[in-house]
Amino acid sequence: MSALERRLHSFAAAEQMLGKGGLCVALVVTRHAREKHLPLDARELLTDSGGQVLGLGKDAVQAILRDHGIERELAREGGRTSRGSLQRMQAYVALLNELHEHRLVDFTRTEDWWVERVREFFAGKPFTLRIDRAHSLRAAWLDLFAQAEKRQRDSGGVKYVGVVLQHLVGARLELEFPGVLEHFGSCAKDEGLGRSSDFVVGELAIHVTTAPGEALARKCASNLDAGLQALVVTSNAERAAVARFHLGELRLEQRVDVFDAEQFLTEALLLRSRGSREHALAAAQELVELYNQLVGEHETDPGLRIELAR
Repeated sequence: MSALERRLHSFAAAEQMLGKGGLCVALVVTRHAREKHLPLDARELLTDSGGQVLGLGKDAVQAILRDHGIERELAREGGRTSRGSLQRMQAYVALLNELHEHRLVDFTRTEDWWVERVREFFAGKPFTLRIDRAHSLRAAWLDLFAQAEKRQRDSGGVKYVGVVLQHLVGARLELEFPGVLEHFGSCAKDEGLGRSSDFVVGELAIHVTTAPGEALARKCASNLDAGLQALVVTSNAERAAVARFHLGELRLEQRVDVFDAEQFLTEALLLRSRGSREHALAAAQELVELYNQLVGEHETDPGLRIELAR
């Protein structure tokens, strides 16, 4: 860690800058300092009324994030209405002036450092499963996977959709077959562990994937040759159609069951609901708790957790 990074790290922790309000202040003030040059008078960064930080708002913050390929909204008001924004701005200006005095300022590296903190902030927030009486249970799962897809786009390569899918399927199977499954982290490969599929229940080999292709179809063929049944769970209806196409190429479309994730998970709640919305909510809570337990045991990112909202 460089001297600049050490100073930024210490400052961010001491001044509580790692929440959305503090991050907004840091991004906007860093841009101001680059344009106005250092040393900087904090009074130059006040609005005419003196009650707010100049230019601190959603549009300014999102413009900076877009420069780094991030489309996700950090704060609806961009930190503008936070009572601590003025104090944070003044403290950060003092830090930048100090760094300037010691010839440690590098605006590109400083902005990049704050943007990485934004990425960590997004990654640390759990996903939300919203069970709304005005919408179907399937809509709740569609929304959840849309959250994972958005985070995946913003993360620059982390395969959130696949990880969430794997452990949700694992949780649903654990509800049906408690104590008989073996679970693995998302980085574990079937081939390296000598596995025929992601999960095995009796004579059923279950494959969980966001990218069903020819290789998956051939795995299913190997399962069938070994006397097993094969089941595919993939991320959405479009991917399910792709899976069926590749299975059809091997003339296996009538021998392998294929589910999309929303269908597979909605069915789990409906079967346990006994026709009652309250029982469906209880089933969702049980499923989410099992999922979070699996994530805690097999993954390192706390942002993979799911919160249930009613």
